[in-house]
Amino acid sequence: MAPTTARERARAEVMSELLTAARDRLVTEGAAELSLRAVARDLGMASSAVYRYVESRDALLTLLIIEAYDAVGQVAEQAAGRPDQDPATAWLAVARAVRGWALEQPHSFELIYGTPVRGYRAPEDTVVPAVRLWGVIVGLLLRAQAEGSLTPAGPDFDPRGRVAPEVYAFVGFDDPADVPDDVARVAARSATLFTSLVGAISVELFGHLHRVAGDFPRLFDVTIGTAAAGVGLHVDLA
Repeated sequence: MAPTTARERARAEVMSELLTAARDRLVTEGAAELSLRAVARDLGMASSAVYRYVESRDALLTLLIIEAYDAVGQVAEQAAGRPDQDPATAWLAVARAVRGWALEQPHSFELIYGTPVRGYRAPEDTVVPAVRLWGVIVGLLLRAQAEGSLTPAGPDFDPRGRVAPEVYAFVGFDDPADVPDDVARVAARSATLFTSLVGAISVELFGHLHRVAGDFPRLFDVTIGTAAAGVGLHVDLA
């Protein structure tokens, strides 16, 4: 909800400035070195004043993490939302859009998908934003299954307990016990697409393809398309 009182608007403005300063610190120093004192100094505030808005460094880090998860989730949802796309084409569009976001916001990508910050434990507040991208992937696979175009090449398996309840919630099941086996199996296979997407972006962003790949975007498409074929989505890269 938008702030309505002058006090609420003033607080929202300071919070926005805090987050902007914290993002700048991520770029220059990294998440592990993020400090409320440094952020306060950047804003010309007393260190004690910052604690009126965030209770700790970890609380500020949590806000940045939620912001990043929501940003990449929104990017994925928008890319998957075109009604004229079949699920396989939509998956490729989602993957490319997420890669584009990561290349534009590498420090945000690293914050949520890179090396964990030592000593930081993510609270429950981060869980739903974190699986937002995964919810898009599960939705595309379920759509393909409903249309009869999903033909997995991987092994059969017992799907129970493979993914967290929050993933099912994105496709309309609040109680994991209510999830049919075929839906649970699709949700478990979605991990292949999620990990291939994050992995393909990570190796490019962190320099592991130097002198290995000649054309990063094309190799990325091949990686994403190959992973998709394993779970039954057949992407046309022609």
